[in-house]
Amino acid sequence: MPVMTKNGHSNSAYVADHPDKLELAEKGQKNKAVVAKDPDYNPYHHRDVEHPTTNSETLFHLLKGSLGTGILAMPNAFRNSGYITGSIGTIVIGFICTFCIHQLVKAQYELCRRKKMPSMNYPMVAETAMGEGPKCFRVFAPYIGTVVNTFLLIYQLGTCCVYVVFVASNIKAIVDAVADTSIDVRLCMIIILLPLILINWVRNLKYLAPFSTLANAITMVSFGIICYYIFREPVTTEGKDAFGKPSNFPLFFGTVLFALEAIGVILPLENEMKTPQKFGGSCGVLNVSMVLIVFLYVGMGLFGYLNYGSAVLGSITLNMPEHEVLSMCVKGMLAFAIYITHGLACYVAIDITWNDYVAKRLGAQRNALFWEYAVRTGLVLITFLLAVAIPNLELFISLFGALCLSALGLAFPALIQICTHWYNTKGFAKVWLVLSNFVLIIVGILGLVIGTYTSLKEIVLTFSE
Repeated sequence: MPVMTKNGHSNSAYVADHPDKLELAEKGQKNKAVVAKDPDYNPYHHRDVEHPTTNSETLFHLLKGSLGTGILAMPNAFRNSGYITGSIGTIVIGFICTFCIHQLVKAQYELCRRKKMPSMNYPMVAETAMGEGPKCFRVFAPYIGTVVNTFLLIYQLGTCCVYVVFVASNIKAIVDAVADTSIDVRLCMIIILLPLILINWVRNLKYLAPFSTLANAITMVSFGIICYYIFREPVTTEGKDAFGKPSNFPLFFGTVLFALEAIGVILPLENEMKTPQKFGGSCGVLNVSMVLIVFLYVGMGLFGYLNYGSAVLGSITLNMPEHEVLSMCVKGMLAFAIYITHGLACYVAIDITWNDYVAKRLGAQRNALFWEYAVRTGLVLITFLLAVAIPNLELFISLFGALCLSALGLAFPALIQICTHWYNTKGFAKVWLVLSNFVLIIVGILGLVIGTYTSLKEIVLTFSE
């Protein structure tokens, strides 16, 4: 179970786009301050895990953590890229993400071995690596952890924006079909605002965890029904673009990163394994899970786009028949599943904001509890106001995928790898170390800049209409 502080919070520094990742993320914190004394140190032998997970359990957690709202946006991503470019692009992005995850896990192991620590979290790996790297990078070591946390916080708040828009859009679709009218999606957001605030007032994770279990069951059933709607009629390439416009590719890139990337939960999962040495490897847990995940994402994106074509919307649920009872049930089920897990999705953002920053500045004040609830309410209102301002699901997904995950999933792991092995590689190995990771850093920076610019440009155009 997660380690809780006296006020019921964890010490989590991770962000996740799926509720199941939150407890896993917190588990990665509990051993970070433990320092061993063995000269020949193997971190795997010094991890004191209360309830270690098996390989199959870790695989299942990775699969569950990746099958959230992002997969429902994959057909829209393929609309921006074309079905051939989308299929190849998703596979390539999946390969790059998997490679970067391997880089991060290997760097953590090496740094833990050097510092004689059982495990580290993502910000701590970044700080330690920068401190071990070239002298010109060491000056940034005290600040890189905060930078990582900032990206994680922005990403988490962005995920909450996606949740608000997703729930409100599906509620609107149901109401429009039943009442045979068209209501403003913003009205739906206002209706769900107060319960969202109340859900996020729950301060203890154990009271939120059951909602995640219920949401997982609902989501699995809903995905099965969605597949029925996709395949109940023959799909065809007629009238579908094989190759999309290059100007739309950044939107595709950001959406796939948002949907596919799970960089924030990787270290907690690996740290909790009974046999962590089997997490990597050619047939390890990571590779097997990522192959399955990429396969599912390509399948949903490809066949969803071939079914609905250029009419596909930000979530494939919005393309399902309006007046069929089964279709309305799926929309309602998924809206409910995402709604009841909003508190879990926002939990880490609240934890980072309150425990790492606000609470430290307030000190031991008597009215600290009031300010904690104020922070919780304020974060919900921020995500709500952003959603109200631009209620566009696909642009939110693309924006936060490009903005945050280009850095967290690509650039930072490559930089960490360079710094970790800067002084213990020579010759061709060092050239390859710098060259390969420099390419990843460039890809991450380009994805961040171009993807963010394109998404913001589309948001501005939408806002000005």
